[in-house]
Amino acid sequence: MAYQGNHRDTGKHPVIRAVAVSLALVLTVLAGTVVLTYRHLEGNITESPAFEQILTERPDEQEVEGPKKPLNILVLGSDSREGQKDVLGQTPGLSDTTILLHLSADRSRAYGVSIPRDLVVSRPACKSRSGRTLPASDTEQWNSAFALGGEACTVAQFEEMSGVRVNNFVIVNFNGFEDMVDALGGVPICVPTEVNDPIGKIYLSAGTYTMDGDQALDYVRVRHSIGSIDTGDIGRMRRQQEFMASMVNKAVSAGTLLNPIRLTRFLDAATESLTTDPGLRKLTSLASLAQDVRGIGLDKVQFLSVPFESYAPDPNRLQLAPNAKKLFTELRQDQALSKEFTRKAAKASEGKPGDKEGKPLTAEQKEEAALNGLCA
Repeated sequence: MAYQGNHRDTGKHPVIRAVAVSLALVLTVLAGTVVLTYRHLEGNITESPAFEQILTERPDEQEVEGPKKPLNILVLGSDSREGQKDVLGQTPGLSDTTILLHLSADRSRAYGVSIPRDLVVSRPACKSRSGRTLPASDTEQWNSAFALGGEACTVAQFEEMSGVRVNNFVIVNFNGFEDMVDALGGVPICVPTEVNDPIGKIYLSAGTYTMDGDQALDYVRVRHSIGSIDTGDIGRMRRQQEFMASMVNKAVSAGTLLNPIRLTRFLDAATESLTTDPGLRKLTSLASLAQDVRGIGLDKVQFLSVPFESYAPDPNRLQLAPNAKKLFTELRQDQALSKEFTRKAAKASEGKPGDKEGKPLTAEQKEEAALNGLCA
């Protein structure tokens, strides 16, 4: 009897062992894939020591209440145009997009504040790309700092202008931006009228549709032949804000997050296009940042512009408006921004111009949308 009992047990154990071994193999393969993917994505990111290269004294961080500290991340769009079509009247290698991303200490608000590339500011002394010291200048166009001294010079220039300490920076290569849009399956945007821009060689159909990467790159670059008048960089900055709002919406949608292939493609394209400071170099840091933004809620992720006005010596340039000082104070003190700064903001929840509270657009909002080549 004992022999028969042992015989029955040995019949079951091989099956159990086979299932256990198979399960272990599957888990090992999956774990290995995750590790390889993680290492691949982290290996895509380029690290920059720019903070160590800043020559001037940096502003202190202000103490504020909150479970975490506020984060100020300077986002730069690097447009080398390598491999892109020729564009008339453009200088390659500039950073035509600068956005300060501010996350509040309680992670209840996120603001993306755009800096016009044609803003005339004072630039502190900084290192050139070749390593020589550039003397300070009282009147420089904003985006010349990146062309002359890269991210270190741009961070120093922003901190001197605003008094806001930059905690991290991210440089996004525009060629990688195109791949990111394609990985998302496109980004929905509305173009009010057909765009035929012979200067930038940009041509876009009118209407609401999902833009692929090539169309999206054209849309965020276009400066001419869009809107009821040619607003140049001001209009382009507004359109970039609307596009970023729509792209954030698409990136955190269930259709992206629950689609492993699309999500992996997006993360691969995103990390491959990034250069960051050491603090954001690790994938875990970027994941934590993304989780913070998701937790804020898309209606609290707002894109706006620093207040500006015409620069008297040159009407083709801009300067800070008097109330810009108030905006920077509110950012430093981690306050909810005043309505005067956010009333025209683009929200990631909708990505449309004007009032996002469900109220009808005012005549002023409709006019501004038309001026800037946005659908009302």
